Amino acid sequence: MRALMFSAGLIGAAVAASAWAVPGHENPPPSRISGWVAPGTPGSQIDGELFHAQVLLDAAGFSAGVIDGKKGTSFTQAVRGFQEANGLQASGKLDGPTRSALLRQNRVSTIYVKLTGDDVGGPFVYPFPKKPEAQAKLKFMGYRNMLEKVAERYHTTPQTVVALNGPDKLIGPGQTLRLPNVVPASRNYGGAINDKQVQLMAMLNVGGDQPKGDYVVVDKSDGTLKVYQGDKPAGRLIAQFPVTTGSGHDPLPLGTWKATTYSFLPPFNYQPDLFWDVADDKAEQKLPPGPNGPVGVAWLDLTKKHYGIHGTNEPQTIQHTESHGCLRLTNWDVMRLSRMMKPGFTAVFVA
Repeated sequence: MRALMFSAGLIGAAVAASAWAVPGHENPPPSRISGWVAPGTPGSQIDGELFHAQVLLDAAGFSAGVIDGKKGTSFTQAVRGFQEANGLQASGKLDGPTRSALLRQNRVSTIYVKLTGDDVGGPFVYPFPKKPEAQAKLKFMGYRNMLEKVAERYHTTPQTVVALNGPDKLIGPGQTLRLPNVVPASRNYGGAINDKQVQLMAMLNVGGDQPKGDYVVVDKSDGTLKVYQGDKPAGRLIAQFPVTTGSGHDPLPLGTWKATTYSFLPPFNYQPDLFWDVADDKAEQKLPPGPNGPVGVAWLDLTKKHYGIHGTNEPQTIQHTESHGCLRLTNWDVMRLSRMMKPGFTAVFVA
């Protein structure tokens, strides 16, 4: 395996020579960063205050999606959910009381990680085929390269990893990178459903010490999935995730459903007749499992036929693009949800 050079553009990029180390990077700066620190290299356009807030919201269970230091709808909704859960004015703005509440976690915004095989191990698929017919020939729909895997493992984007470390940094086993501080406090996964769930939670930096929810509410109007503890409808909000909830062709099926069974690293039955944007004369395909599959790393099956709560191969698009009716979360958020909720939980879909 060779070291991979970061590219400021798309992630498919160049492979560097065989050396693992880069002169001047063997001994990284101290990892202790206090207060609201602006990460990134000069000109990286990462807002340090927003970046740190995204890290803290993620750790608190109020995900803003990918951690990239950019403000958007997902960030505003995450802040509002955190405020509601903590008895603060639910303005969606990062005001003084909200900052103080977030900073009680005493979690710095970034950490320095010496990469291991768990961080950068394959198998990788590059170039990644676009057509289902070609995807069906793969054995596993893995990450395109080490950079994409590291970015997802640390709940961010390849472009953000580049911004944090510089465009000339190499990536590979033994390298040290500056990454969002999403490392969980606990990796005790006792009581997990199966070994696949354990492996995926560990791979995606999902903590084992998640609070237990009793039901969820998916709100089409603001694109959120909210987890509640207690009796419906007066439960206490304990977590919130951004979610893509369908389209005009395949709208969110309003009503009350159950999430009955969980499947981790599921294959995907590609059926063109169920997709409004695909010609019905296209052949059905059995797509292999993998984080870059259409449903990501997990499928939580709903009692509504053909519908489920699942992951994604494009975490940066959550809340920004349409789905074919299902509930699409980032891979790390759907794994966190699978830890919080027991199979059979109630899911209420509202407009």
